[in-house]
Amino acid sequence: MSKETYRSAGVDIDAGDRVVELIKPLVKATFRPEVLADLGGFAGLFRLDTTRYREPVLVSGTDGVGTKLKIANLLRRHDTIGIDLVAMCVNDVIVCGAEPLFFLDYFATGKLDPLQARDVVKGIADGCRDAGCALIGGETAEMPSMYADGEYDLAGFAVGVVERARLIDGRTICPGDAVIGLASSGLHSNGFSLVRKLLFDIEGLAVDDHLPELGGLLGPALLTPTKIYAKTVLALTGEFTLKGIAHITGGGITENLPRILPPGCAAVIDRHRWPPAPIFRLIQTRGLLPDDEMYRTFNMGLGLMLVVAADQADAVRAAAEALGEGAVVVGRIVSGEPGVDYA
Repeated sequence: MSKETYRSAGVDIDAGDRVVELIKPLVKATFRPEVLADLGGFAGLFRLDTTRYREPVLVSGTDGVGTKLKIANLLRRHDTIGIDLVAMCVNDVIVCGAEPLFFLDYFATGKLDPLQARDVVKGIADGCRDAGCALIGGETAEMPSMYADGEYDLAGFAVGVVERARLIDGRTICPGDAVIGLASSGLHSNGFSLVRKLLFDIEGLAVDDHLPELGGLLGPALLTPTKIYAKTVLALTGEFTLKGIAHITGGGITENLPRILPPGCAAVIDRHRWPPAPIFRLIQTRGLLPDDEMYRTFNMGLGLMLVVAADQADAVRAAAEALGEGAVVVGRIVSGEPGVDYA
């Protein structure tokens, strides 16, 4: 009779223990004073400071990174993909005006590589510090035969808080308001299935190809981390009234901006107000994609869109620029059914 063990079945408990030791200093560097438990418990504990709020509302979001993970694997670089994970979750939370409080992650792989896992968590910790939230827990799952060698999947979960009276939900948006776009860092974490099909399968490009259109290598341009807007939004909400905020993710501007528009309001966006980054021009040119497909798939250079009263538009734009954002007034709100028209 054979003597089987968990290790012989493909699960290495010792490797899991090593991951915990490798990531402890990374995780602790994200802790806020409200964190009550150390890494390694069954659950993360976070004390909500109710003295700061009269009627606190908890805001939660969850997301993944999608097939951008394939780019990280092709480049064998795993220390930035965690930033994308945090960004995709936190940017969904901040559009409600919430301050990100804490984050949890789920990392699953076929065979655990402790150094690879450490690099992934390093990116998550970097993203959490950028967002101002604590990484209070997570799960590492080793599942033999579920993933190809070296591959893994990620999911994240963010929780924030906002005073109910200061909740941003788009209800006060009205015709005449202005739309401000905040620049993205590139593709962020959306549309990669289409990007990989066009650039790799059809065009036959490789991640180490130097492309004149990009002025550099393709792979690093694709892997550029998603921008985190938490600190900018919190600073702006402390000074201005932001009526609505849209995170431009999968579905592009066309699908995401209408999500915050109340009945009777539509948006008109002037596509000539900002130049799409070179990566978008490359994709459109190589793929022969029409404008409509591009604007309903990619962020096209705007990762966040703010709706404000017209008389505050210039001041909000200038304040965003002072905070280091690329910001431009890109459109206006008009009467109509929720949707986007392009000028």
